[in-house]
Amino acid sequence: MRTITIFDTTLRDGEQSPGVNLSPREKVEIAIQLERLGVNVIEAGFAASSAGDMQAVREIASRVKNASVCSLSRSVKGDIDQAWEALRAAESPYLHLFLATSPIHREYKLRMSREQVIERVREAIRYAKRLFPIVEFSCEDAGRTEIDFLAEVVREAIKAGAGVINLPDTVGYLTPNEYAQMFMNVRKAVPEVEQVRLSAHCHDDLGMAVANSLAAIEAGVDQVECTINGIGERAGNAALEEIALAIKTREQYYQLQTTLNLREIHRTSRMVSKLTGMMVPGNKAVVGANAFAHESGIHQDGMLKNRETYEIMRPETVGLTESRLVLGKHSGRHAFRDKLLQLGYELNEEQLNQLFIRFKELADRKKDVADEDIVALVEEKMSDAKDAYTLESLLVTCGSHSLPTASLQIKRVSDGSVSEEAACGNGAVDAIFKAIDRLTGVQVELKDYRIHSVTQGKDALGEVFVQLSQGEWTVRGRGVSTDVLEASARAYLDAVNRLLRRTGAAAGDGMAKITAS
Repeated sequence: MRTITIFDTTLRDGEQSPGVNLSPREKVEIAIQLERLGVNVIEAGFAASSAGDMQAVREIASRVKNASVCSLSRSVKGDIDQAWEALRAAESPYLHLFLATSPIHREYKLRMSREQVIERVREAIRYAKRLFPIVEFSCEDAGRTEIDFLAEVVREAIKAGAGVINLPDTVGYLTPNEYAQMFMNVRKAVPEVEQVRLSAHCHDDLGMAVANSLAAIEAGVDQVECTINGIGERAGNAALEEIALAIKTREQYYQLQTTLNLREIHRTSRMVSKLTGMMVPGNKAVVGANAFAHESGIHQDGMLKNRETYEIMRPETVGLTESRLVLGKHSGRHAFRDKLLQLGYELNEEQLNQLFIRFKELADRKKDVADEDIVALVEEKMSDAKDAYTLESLLVTCGSHSLPTASLQIKRVSDGSVSEEAACGNGAVDAIFKAIDRLTGVQVELKDYRIHSVTQGKDALGEVFVQLSQGEWTVRGRGVSTDVLEASARAYLDAVNRLLRRTGAAAGDGMAKITAS
């Protein structure tokens, strides 16, 4: 199969993302990881642009041994000399020259005629070839350049000694068909391109950078220029990981391969995200947090039966350990049962049904239900014994200038009857506990009350523990909820239920008199 050369420009075009400023040390760290990933060319920076970039390119050139190290350069002698100074120690020094060719750039930016552009191209490449074994020439804004002039520039660049010709869609303007056709037109007009390597470099202004790059490959291009996570100027560049996985996943279609170690993709993505400060969107293809995550009950059921029902790529391919079945409000009973088994809990059907109801209540409140949340729910309802009472509803009113009041509804499990009661207290929790006492008629003393967060974030699950005593009996109760007042009610009612089971009393026995502290 044909092997596609991967030219990574994360450290040059990627660093041009607004707000990104990598130190030389950080650039070296990323470059070493890119070498581990298996990219063929690392564009380490623009040596002439600053002393910091010069230092970074020089250090990368001395450290990287298994990839060509490249510097960008304008088509002027001063830039070329500085690039050579930075790259002279490289195992495989590589120069990337560029000059704009489109009418709008010629007229407004360069203020040069066609003839002047061609002469500058000739001079720059001839001079660079005295120093560099590999010279790539880019026709900046090739996508908006007249095809006859583009062909002429390419022909002269090859004659001058360029070994790689890059025709970039600099402003992300072309469609895949147009971009592929541009390469086919140049190949037809300039037979000499068969002697060199054609390269594609696409920007994502219209969201077509990866599609354009793949279209160029189908048109015969042998090199693609891309960045990790698709970072770069404006809307970014073609994402390396998306191109690589498209080639791998659709190998029978493309009949291509790369030299990449795909298992390093996830690690590389995380490193670039961390050092640049550019977070990867959750829905980002291949490396986003949701790329191998499934929440829909239908999807989870399919995944549990056969992963290929909803996954065309394996997470292990990019360095992850497994897919994630995310438990949320769209999850089904099958995925919930599977998660419980993973966590080591085997529940009977009745327990599962009761717990699934509580899980759905929680999922309606939280965006993401963590394993710790599930464990807390299970431990709240581990007993096989039936509860005497269950909480139906809770309403609490309180404020700095009002008397805390709690109104509760609880159901007596034995006959299904629902009772309602309200109580005031010296705080919201005290009011809740007094209302429960009145409803259940159980006389107890509150010995301990503790609360802590099960998970992190503003929607964290609160876990409440209470300890109640009645004569010689002491019981503990536990409740969990995203609302700590509801968790408190659940914990107190759980303790009352446990006391009734231990003493053998029936629901509704006794008087509702409590001493709480």
